[in-house]
Amino acid sequence: MTAVSFPAVLVVSGTGTDVGKTVTTAAVAALAASSGLRVAVVKPVQTGEPPGPSGDLEVVRRLSGVADTYELARFPDPLSPEAAARAAGLPPLDLAVAAVFVKQLDADLILVEGAGGLLVRYDAAGTTIADLAVMLSAPVLVVTTSGLGTLNHTALTLEALDRRRLRSAGVVIGAWPADPGLADRANRIDLTVIAGGPLAGAICSGAGLLGQAAFLVAARAGLSAAFGGSFTDQTD
Repeated sequence: MTAVSFPAVLVVSGTGTDVGKTVTTAAVAALAASSGLRVAVVKPVQTGEPPGPSGDLEVVRRLSGVADTYELARFPDPLSPEAAARAAGLPPLDLAVAAVFVKQLDADLILVEGAGGLLVRYDAAGTTIADLAVMLSAPVLVVTTSGLGTLNHTALTLEALDRRRLRSAGVVIGAWPADPGLADRANRIDLTVIAGGPLAGAICSGAGLLGQAAFLVAARAGLSAAFGGSFTDQTD
């Protein structure tokens, strides 16, 4: 098997919330760790969770077995990072500080999972996860859905990356249904046109409920060779 060349830092963002970013992050982490790489995962801001161990990084740890995880700020309301910080009466996370933190980590691959979509605001100045990717000179893996609306959302996200001269690491469908409908199948074809090439993956719906061993199998089937997987974008 050809060794996979991962970037030093990979930002995982998406076209919106609940598109499968956390499961996709866990899938990349699982495959990288299984190849012997030292993997760290950073969640700059967790929203919508009370204080405690729950949250996206708990899911990543449970699915991938990667224990080197870092959450830099947490706000309990299920809002954008800026709005959640404001509602909590707390200062927002400074993404410039987050960039310094990420750069100081010692790992072969650092995954940075954003909150919500690519241009969700993290502070009153309008700083976004795209700005953090610029600070880190990191490519961005875009997670999207297969249902109605995804073509516009994905095109806008990729256009925003291009305007910022950020490299797309590919487009992944974060939850491919077991019984895809007409819109799912048609969108999967059209997403390859928008992405400018084959999809980087389509992770099976429900993968987040699996144990580690089964999840590794699902990750390998759901991500392309660029991430150490076996996924090929066959839409028939």
